[in-house]
Amino acid sequence: MFSKKGFKLETHMHTSESSLCGIKSAYDMVKIYKDNGYDGVIVTDHFLNGNTVVDLSLPWDKQIDDFYVGYERALKAGRELGVKVFPGVEYNYATTEFIVLGIGKEWFKANEKIMEMTPEEFIPYFRNAGGYVIHAHPFREASYISKHRFYPKLVDAVEVVNLGNRDWEYDRLAYEYAVENKLPFTAGSDAHTFLRYGGAGLILENTPNDVYDIINILRSGAGYSIFGGIANDLSTNQRMQF
Repeated sequence: MFSKKGFKLETHMHTSESSLCGIKSAYDMVKIYKDNGYDGVIVTDHFLNGNTVVDLSLPWDKQIDDFYVGYERALKAGRELGVKVFPGVEYNYATTEFIVLGIGKEWFKANEKIMEMTPEEFIPYFRNAGGYVIHAHPFREASYISKHRFYPKLVDAVEVVNLGNRDWEYDRLAYEYAVENKLPFTAGSDAHTFLRYGGAGLILENTPNDVYDIINILRSGAGYSIFGGIANDLSTNQRMQF
């Protein structure tokens, strides 16, 4: 268990209710994180253009409602267990993925057109709506990934630790990429069950009340550090933001 003082936050977590690759239920995931000393989790299930359980033949509003089942059950579990639960999505474009924070259910219901947008279009569209866009595992090599795409002038941050990567070299490349482009960095487990990948995230100096507090901390570039994976080999200054 990571013991550094502060608010221990998972930034990349899936549930079986909403992600097709999810192994554990929302309740079980929150319970496991509670038992492993985390104070909060961001639920980042695969959106409707990714590895989702949602029936895509349903009306758009119903698809969105079904997508949020994982988060809503996790939120209920968090209130019961004493873990703060925050909403997010893992958004997909032709196997290039982004963690998007700060965009809610009603906004998605009113913006079905995003499904037809390219990253050059939807990244600024999310950001203009108050969203925060993190490029997830940008250098991952896997059978399902068709191409690497990079948007250093568009994204807000880069996920430089992802414990779902089978080779830490992918994270080292992501870290170097973030530093080279002066982009903030995040860390996450990409957890589908804690025993599979659990053990990374952020340590925040202050407790966030909502996802917008997390966004503001990330945007400030101060008040947090990363842990897990290659981050544990970095100096304290390297784990902090610029």
